[in-house]
Amino acid sequence: MVNFRPNINCISRLKRLVALASLSCLPFLSAHAGHSDNFHLDIPTLDRGATIDGEFDEPQWANATEVELKYETSPGENIAAPVTTKVKVYATNESLFFAFTAYDPEPEKIRANLRDRDSSWGDDQIGIKLDTFNNAKLAYQFFVNPLGAQGDSIENELTGNESDAWDGIWYSLGKVTDKGYQVEVELPLRLFNFPKVDAQTWGIELIRFYPRNETHRLSTHKISRDNSCQLCQLGTATGLVGLEPSQDIQLTPSLVANRESSRGLNPQTPWDDENNVEAGLDIRWGISPTTLLNATINPDFSQVEADSGQLNVNNNFALFFDEKRAFFLDNKDYFDTQMNLLHTRNIGSPDYGLKLTTQQSEHTFGLLAANDEQTQFLVPGNLSSDIATIDEPSYNIASRYRYDANSELSVGAMITMKKSDDYHNYVASTDVKYQPTEHDTITAQFAHSKTQYPEDLFQQFCRGDDCSAPAPDCDFTNCNYNERVLRTKKDGEISDNVYRIKYVHDRRNWWGQVYYISTGEDFRADLGFIENVDYSKLVAGGGYRWYPSDSFFSSVQLSGDWDVTHNQAGEQIEQETEMSLRFEGGYQSYIAGGIVHKNRVGLRLDPSKLAIEGNTDDFDVTLSWLYGYFTPIDPLKLELDINYGDEIDYANNQLGTKTMFNPEVEWKITESIALDVSHRYQTLDVEQGRLFTANLSDLRLNWQLSLNSFIRLSSIYTHIERDPSLYQYRNPDKVYQDLGNELLYGYKLNPQSVFYLGYSDAFVANDDIDSLTQNDKTYFMKVSYAWLL
Repeated sequence: MVNFRPNINCISRLKRLVALASLSCLPFLSAHAGHSDNFHLDIPTLDRGATIDGEFDEPQWANATEVELKYETSPGENIAAPVTTKVKVYATNESLFFAFTAYDPEPEKIRANLRDRDSSWGDDQIGIKLDTFNNAKLAYQFFVNPLGAQGDSIENELTGNESDAWDGIWYSLGKVTDKGYQVEVELPLRLFNFPKVDAQTWGIELIRFYPRNETHRLSTHKISRDNSCQLCQLGTATGLVGLEPSQDIQLTPSLVANRESSRGLNPQTPWDDENNVEAGLDIRWGISPTTLLNATINPDFSQVEADSGQLNVNNNFALFFDEKRAFFLDNKDYFDTQMNLLHTRNIGSPDYGLKLTTQQSEHTFGLLAANDEQTQFLVPGNLSSDIATIDEPSYNIASRYRYDANSELSVGAMITMKKSDDYHNYVASTDVKYQPTEHDTITAQFAHSKTQYPEDLFQQFCRGDDCSAPAPDCDFTNCNYNERVLRTKKDGEISDNVYRIKYVHDRRNWWGQVYYISTGEDFRADLGFIENVDYSKLVAGGGYRWYPSDSFFSSVQLSGDWDVTHNQAGEQIEQETEMSLRFEGGYQSYIAGGIVHKNRVGLRLDPSKLAIEGNTDDFDVTLSWLYGYFTPIDPLKLELDINYGDEIDYANNQLGTKTMFNPEVEWKITESIALDVSHRYQTLDVEQGRLFTANLSDLRLNWQLSLNSFIRLSSIYTHIERDPSLYQYRNPDKVYQDLGNELLYGYKLNPQSVFYLGYSDAFVANDDIDSLTQNDKTYFMKVSYAWLL
């Protein structure tokens, strides 16, 4: 357990903040984030742009500003860069242009592969980070490997997250030379939101990743490890005079066609075929450099890339899947708060959508509205959660406002609404982030919800094993209750609140934190992903970091925390202590291990009651874990995740022994062919024997024919064997299998101008069908083109 002694002055400021008292104690707060003292770049504005061909032979490059990446910020701490990198920069009224010359004394060791967007991590790369409002809230990031493969992302200082789901339309080309490599980049101004002023001041950092025995991060300036705010440490770029795109309208029509065939599990059942052809239109209008309007009509919101396989066994909570659809991802960060109040995969099949995002000086605003052919949301609890579906159209609205007083203080509000005929969920929330010093960060959030469920919603959780009669002949008046039934069988409208507050003190070598959240039993955030309600949790922890020099390991971290969770009646659900040790070092390695000990309750003995005390058994659980990866040779990355120890058997309310072994191999077979294979093996042994053995294999084979086109094969196989005689409350299949395959050809002129042609299928087997039987197959095609007006 980590001893944590917070600074009394910081706690005093925290109390004043939570009480929303006067901010007169904050006169020292600065108005901007990036500082010219860190690094300054004066960017000239020229009349003509460059042709993006990887060559720097246009005369305008002679008038560009040139800078050098002089520092290594990781693993070395602001030491001299081991290799030379020079960058030329200039602007036109429509674009920014960069020319990177990355020298390498051993060019034969350059790591460069043809890859799809956001898939070239581990290669040599150059990078550009831009905070266009210079307020340390959001930064655009762009990366290019020596062959021109692109990656882009949004860094969000408010949430501490970095998302590569965003894809902009920009241009780059690279080439390897006998002295290293060079990359030419054009970033159209239509990519950015920025203030409408005569002369811009942007936060900026230019970066190079130089992966050899370790991945060296090189930068234009020093980065302090004694400052927990990363975007506060950018340099500044000025000289951007009169930047304003003359127009920014993007029209992306699309055509999607598919033929889906499905049937029951009996191989003799005839196929039921359905053909579908849909046309749609996406509109992206940059009304001004600060305001963006997105609209979509009859959109194709299908996912081309299959989700990563997840093993859903001995798990009481719903699985989480990331959003991947372009309409929702554009300026997604404008809607982020410290809690996940907006998870747009809850909007499954909309006919239309509208999104407006704008930033005016210190004010940021976002509005999202979309319908959905169905109504789907998460039913949360404190011991379980599940997905509920209402076969009715719904209307979904989310609105977010944030006021950034300066780089240290932000205050925001958010409203969400999800509504159908007999159902609604409304959420209103306020949040604050305050960083009084470079070491201290305080975040807090309050939300209130009102929800009305249909009277019969609980019935979908009463079927099968939870009912005294088999579905669909279930007599719901005699339904065996469970938590999902109790959380949804409500009379009239319900309402409740959630409170969240967190304090972090972070220095170069050590950090500590205290975190508290309380969520009422009737709080719901159905347009988001909040799976725990009716609980309060207190967490305290911290850790220490070492940065050895002249050692195999460049970073060592020891950390731990203690937490306790109660329901709203004050009954304890869990108390946990965890310690971990982490290393980073040679062969681009990362190794972490730890041990967790907790006292945790199991199933409710009387599932018709939500009580914990006298209605659950307590279990002492001790689990150890180990995770690591390294790159022994350039084309091969090996990864391993191991868990061993106690685990509660939630199907039978007893303690068992868990063994989990999850290796993964990433093999760059050639410059253009990559294989990624992972396998998860998991068992649970109880006193009477082995309860189950589960295997999940996930294979991805990608052949990148060029920077624009690829062929991808995905295959996910699940095999679960159970011993039905060891199950007390239900009689599961002894064997369950499923197999899903996808073969896809794709051509991407840019992220929105695409052509896809593919085939997918699904196979299932269980005790009634002793071999994998195909029950679904789909042929699909999509074509879209982004017209930039």
